[in-house]
Amino acid sequence: MFKKHVKQELSAYCHGELEPEDSRRVAEHLLGCERCRKEYDEIKLGVYLARRLSPKQAPAEMWSEIEQLLDRQTSKPAWRPSLNWLALPVGWPRLATVTAALLLVLGIGAVWYYQRLTRPAWDVEIATSGRVDTSRLAVGDLLVTDNSSRAKIEVGKIGEVEVEPNSRVRLVKARVTEHRLALDRGTMHARIWAPPRLFFVDTPSAEAVDYGCAYTLEVDDKGRSYLYVTLGWVALVRQGRESMVPAGAKCETRPGIGPGTPYFLDASEALIQALAKFDFENGGTAALKTVLAEAQKFDTLTLWHLLPRVNEIERGLIYDRMAALVPPPPEVTREGIIKLDQKMLDEWKNDLDLQWLREDVPIWRKAWRKAWSGAMSK
Repeated sequence: MFKKHVKQELSAYCHGELEPEDSRRVAEHLLGCERCRKEYDEIKLGVYLARRLSPKQAPAEMWSEIEQLLDRQTSKPAWRPSLNWLALPVGWPRLATVTAALLLVLGIGAVWYYQRLTRPAWDVEIATSGRVDTSRLAVGDLLVTDNSSRAKIEVGKIGEVEVEPNSRVRLVKARVTEHRLALDRGTMHARIWAPPRLFFVDTPSAEAVDYGCAYTLEVDDKGRSYLYVTLGWVALVRQGRESMVPAGAKCETRPGIGPGTPYFLDASEALIQALAKFDFENGGTAALKTVLAEAQKFDTLTLWHLLPRVNEIERGLIYDRMAALVPPPPEVTREGIIKLDQKMLDEWKNDLDLQWLREDVPIWRKAWRKAWSGAMSK
């Protein structure tokens, strides 16, 4: 559970200097704290640019001026109170001019490096009938695969995307702080090894926000999206509605509605069908009661997402079922959850996350949690 912001640890986290457990803790805090994420994005950009600035050779005349100034200073008598410190050495104006010029050159160099590194085009390999062609996908370009071709896109320096046959993908942005594709139709598989919130995918019904992970995203002819996460987390977002989808879970989105409620693969079929009715078919209280009746311990992630999507009476029913499955932390109350107290919601979710590390967690969930923790510590 997180009670404090992690701003003081963000620099060490960005440089990979934290212990694995501390790195995982900071990464999970960033998932739910917009304030710290904004701070992290700024630090990340500064580090990215600083690492790519090469040392510049200072002009020889500058060192000559400095040596002359040092010689003059050492040849002067010791300091006396009567000396006028406003009287600068004769060579000082020239030194100041040279220094300003050097800073200008360094600034121009930084801009040049930034533009070069963010050149809006990514490498692409297109495989068709055993033949592989290479190309470049520029911002605004559309990549279309037919029923006999597939493609692999290098997402800058942060990952790769495999595009299945019969798909349409566009490159929307290619910047240091934002790598964005649009999947209009078809299927793609993303593997991203960068810090959170660098890679985004637009679909007709939601935006997928990467948190350092691997996932499959599919868009059908009606604009409906289907997300399946295999490592880490992905957020599905549309007009303020958000679903955080962890590894081993799925989530559907639909045009005009946005993200549905995520659920784990081992959820019962009755629960999955009731969720679809609740999210997209106005299933209402009847569908919700089926979800509550079918929910097991690890379905509390699903129930937590439902809390802000129902009225106060239904919220009380969800709280009661969640509390029966996984007792809330001492500071979380029924009244606070019904009122959607954000601090209490976050506290309970953080506690639920920790359940996945305990002894009774299925082996496949322990495996992806271990992999996620290791990936975020690099």
